[in-house]
Amino acid sequence: MFEIPRRRQVLAPTLASLAVAATLLTPSVGVASADGPGSAAGAAVSRHSGPVKPGQNEKVIGLYTTMHDLWSDHMQWTYTTVDAFFHNQPELQPALDRLLRNQRDIGAAFVPYYGQAAGDQLTALLTTHIEQAVPVLQAAQAGDQAALKKALDDWYANANDIADFLTNANPKNWPRSVTEPMLREHIDQTVVYATDLLKGDYTNAIKHFDEANDHMMTLADILAKGIIAQFPDKFRDKHNDRQGSVRS
Repeated sequence: MFEIPRRRQVLAPTLASLAVAATLLTPSVGVASADGPGSAAGAAVSRHSGPVKPGQNEKVIGLYTTMHDLWSDHMQWTYTTVDAFFHNQPELQPALDRLLRNQRDIGAAFVPYYGQAAGDQLTALLTTHIEQAVPVLQAAQAGDQAALKKALDDWYANANDIADFLTNANPKNWPRSVTEPMLREHIDQTVVYATDLLKGDYTNAIKHFDEANDHMMTLADILAKGIIAQFPDKFRDKHNDRQGSVRS
């Protein structure tokens, strides 16, 4: 059975980059708002893992929730689209359309912080990320090794472009030493469960998807925490005029 080749271990995140990512996710000290676990904000926390704690103000929780929802959609609709490509052609176009809408949604979520032009640029980069998956799947299905190598090279190059965009937007909180390996690992993991789906091995496809989804939720947390750190005034607690940052 033909398999999509995995990148060698050197392309996975290094221990150093993972240590930096852990630092970026370490909760900073903040002051809790009046919202408790029984409030709407507390309910939002219960739906998502990550560094957010019950008692944070709703602006902070709202951003973490938005990032989790958007990147969870990215993962779920990617899986659905890849499976449809290999096994359910009538579902392919509707799934792909929904996946492309998600890229626009992610770009729009950056607009309040980085402006419309930056949001549009991120949407374009993410749209390319989705479009460049198509030749990877086509080459894998056809067993064309040369075409597959080129398609994968293009896909990883786009991941680097997205990493550069994020680092340029927020260099202190999203250093390239974190963004590049995180995004390249996203492709590595997508390749793994796509190979499972090509084989019709749904047991391993689901297992590997779960691992990839956990990885993406880490990225979602890094993005949310970085935005809060870069734009603290947008996350002030109205009750006590202090930043509602993630508390330890």
